[in-house]
Amino acid sequence: MKKIALFLIRLYQLLISPMLGPICRFTPSCSQYAMEAIQKYGISKGARLAFSRICRCNPRCLGGHDPVP
Repeated sequence: MKKIALFLIRLYQLLISPMLGPICRFTPSCSQYAMEAIQKYGISKGARLAFSRICRCNPRCLGGHDPVP
């Protein structure tokens, strides 16, 4: 399951993200954050961290540097 999630995120990074342009307010980007979180904590906790991060990535947020804990 973990490998499938990482593959899908990578597919997004290669195929969809270039068409959208740089829209993430954070560094690393939300997709990179998701990959790192899943690699570090596994699919369950990593996905929760990624979901929380994606919810924070909006116009009301200033963004900035936000590494995986």
